[in-house]
Amino acid sequence: MIEVQGLTKFYGERAAIQDVSFSVPRGQVLGFLGPNGAGKSTTMRILTGYLGPTSGTASVGGFDVLSQSLEVRRRIGYLPETAPLYSEMRVAGFLTFVCKLRGVPPSRRRGRVDDAITACGLEERRSDIIGRLSRGLRQRVGLAQAIVHEPEALILDEPTAGLDPGQTRETRALIKELGRQRTVILSSHILSEVEATCERVLIINGGRIVADG
Repeated sequence: MIEVQGLTKFYGERAAIQDVSFSVPRGQVLGFLGPNGAGKSTTMRILTGYLGPTSGTASVGGFDVLSQSLEVRRRIGYLPETAPLYSEMRVAGFLTFVCKLRGVPPSRRRGRVDDAITACGLEERRSDIIGRLSRGLRQRVGLAQAIVHEPEALILDEPTAGLDPGQTRETRALIKELGRQRTVILSSHILSEVEATCERVLIINGGRIVADG
């Protein structure tokens, strides 16, 4: 589903990642573990098509992230560390807006919004203003926007950052449930996070993959 070969990214003379290679089959939840600054977010941004590599290749569902970025973005859902939310919008209205951005046909938008709201446990919050929600609920809205267009893969960057223990447990359980039907890459600097959520772990340090297991 996701294939990465020899991925390298330089910022000036500094290498953010070097010769990163891995593959993730369909339906696997992969943990991407490493300290802050190890290269996790750079790799995630390349996979989502928001950042070009200096060298190497990456593909999602057989589509190259550089030359076929539109096809890649249709097939992935992305949740950065800070969820891309509009605080003044209501939950259902925001998700409908995301559907439009993602090219979901008008006839399918209501159904996709309803499905995403149900999957993320937001049924009683669909009419709430996002800015008035707790951080844990806003993170759920962030996950909902990542799946509302029915992506084949999810890219989650530090998805429990800033959550309290209860919210963290709920979010981990939700990610595991979402991973039953999708390929998921979850980046974190916390070992217990990936142990609790992922089937497989890649460890990155200094911009290089140092372990896979």
